[in-house]
Amino acid sequence: MRYLITGGAGFVGSHLAEALLQRDHEVSVIDDLSTGTIRNIRHLADNPRFRYVIDTVANRALLAELVDDADVIYHLAAAVGVKLIVESPVRTIETNIKLTELVLEMAQKKKRPVFIASTSECYGKSTDFPFREEGDLVLGPSSKGRWSYACSKLIDEFLAIAYHRERGLPTVVGRLFNTVGPRQTGQYGMVVPTFVRQALAGQPVTVFGDGLQSRCFTHVSDAVRALIGIMERPEAYGQVYNIGNTEEVSILDLAQRVIARANSKSAIEFVPYERAYQPGFEDMSRRVPDVSRIGQLIGWQPTVQLDQILQDVIDWCRQSAA
Repeated sequence: MRYLITGGAGFVGSHLAEALLQRDHEVSVIDDLSTGTIRNIRHLADNPRFRYVIDTVANRALLAELVDDADVIYHLAAAVGVKLIVESPVRTIETNIKLTELVLEMAQKKKRPVFIASTSECYGKSTDFPFREEGDLVLGPSSKGRWSYACSKLIDEFLAIAYHRERGLPTVVGRLFNTVGPRQTGQYGMVVPTFVRQALAGQPVTVFGDGLQSRCFTHVSDAVRALIGIMERPEAYGQVYNIGNTEEVSILDLAQRVIARANSKSAIEFVPYERAYQPGFEDMSRRVPDVSRIGQLIGWQPTVQLDQILQDVIDWCRQSAA
């Protein structure tokens, strides 16, 4: 099989490319390196079944060529990270919606199956835990840029489902919940690599708000296994799937566990949201997935628990700093 991954030099995309190559598939990657990095895929460059193009997905002629040469498309290119989203809402909205629309348009011409990467952010301020794919989505006001990412990814989802229902394009949407692991950086506000780098450097570990907000963290290997399995099942077309761990942890507890596993003497510093982002910033108190739908489809369950996830990120950060 021949796979195309948009955003393939990013954190998740590079792991997906690696896993597909290990399964003897051919993989093409397109990435403009705005949030990805060539370092993530450099170790794959000598593989004769791998090729990469440094360019934007907005290059219609190039995208058409890449889609034509693919059997399956993973659309992972997107604006990511809370920090980037808050600081650049225009870029967030335009990148997410325009690129997804273009990928679906090109895929439609060749009827290529498309996986659209979405996010747990789509659940917004819902308190109907655990989050189910058919549950209501509760977003904040449009005056708060915080919600532009969730809104843009929801438009992506609506587009993908509409292309399937109206035009027969095989599409699948996956809502990823806080995927972490080696190669992820804290550049755009990702909490685990940020905490790990702070702890390893002996710097204060910065917890936003009171730290009682909780999240569930998924190892990238588990997420990639789900992405591959979903696209091997035609009955998944037209559906939305949660992809996440169900082990819940508060951000304060996460900071304490990182410090302990890194053998760090770092102190915890509480930072008000207003100072971390902008006045009036809104956060979610919990974000917990129901993964029964994907479990019923492909028997998927997360296998890597939080302590091992943290150890993998710590080990990678130490190695990359050496």
